[in-house]
Amino acid sequence: MSGTAIYKMTGSGNDFVMLDGRGTTPAEWPVERVVRVCDRRTGVGGDGLVILTPERPGAVRMTYWNSDGSRAAMCGNAALCSMRLAVLLELAAPGRLCLLTDAGPVEGNGDADDDQAEIHLADFVLDAAVPPGVQPVDGEHWMEFATVGVPHLVVRVDDVERVDVVGRGGRLRSDPSLGSGGANVNFVSPPLSPSTDWHIRTFERGVEGETLACGTGTVAAGVALAAREEAELPVRFRSRGNQPLGVRARLDRRSATDIWLGGQGRLVFRGVWESE
Repeated sequence: MSGTAIYKMTGSGNDFVMLDGRGTTPAEWPVERVVRVCDRRTGVGGDGLVILTPERPGAVRMTYWNSDGSRAAMCGNAALCSMRLAVLLELAAPGRLCLLTDAGPVEGNGDADDDQAEIHLADFVLDAAVPPGVQPVDGEHWMEFATVGVPHLVVRVDDVERVDVVGRGGRLRSDPSLGSGGANVNFVSPPLSPSTDWHIRTFERGVEGETLACGTGTVAAGVALAAREEAELPVRFRSRGNQPLGVRARLDRRSATDIWLGGQGRLVFRGVWESE
């Protein structure tokens, strides 16, 4: 068969079309082509496109686009999937490896025989205050803003099931006070019992709708909850995709260090895209 070899992966429901960079380059993927392959009706379907390219022993370049064709510096679930696929494709040996992203190097652990992966993220600081113009409405307790590779607004609510994620999330995502590129919006609500997980739902920019999980948004939410003394690190979340994501870090007031995100990186299928 002719065409482009593709690997479809999911991280807690956040799904990606993934390519081996030994057979293609980012220059071959203009906006229009990214949009076509990510289309869920006429393409492969995915929240984003990833190209993995080996650069040196133990280091793999992760180039990432949102499904609308826009480049993004980082995506936590795409990184979890990349850790595992890099090992499956023998771009790197099992165990510790480094992803080179537009947001900087991301170290982590990947194994070909386990669909769980873990990534170590760069230190960050919660902003002193949310940008002016963005304020909680009825049913929202507080907001926090932070950049974890990409900007995130965390909104604490009573029950994420009652939130209009598309409506309210869409308005917040593009609020001018969050910057020209806007931000992902992560709604979080507490566990139903002490032994269960926090719940999180996300409106993701670039996808322009709700995604089933958001790794970096989960990290922002975990640190925000710890800073607000509503949760203790490590903390576990249940994403809309009904898969657990774990966040562990060290927190000094509003500064987070030694940050780790653990979650799913599952290969769904391999195939050949022949739509060109």
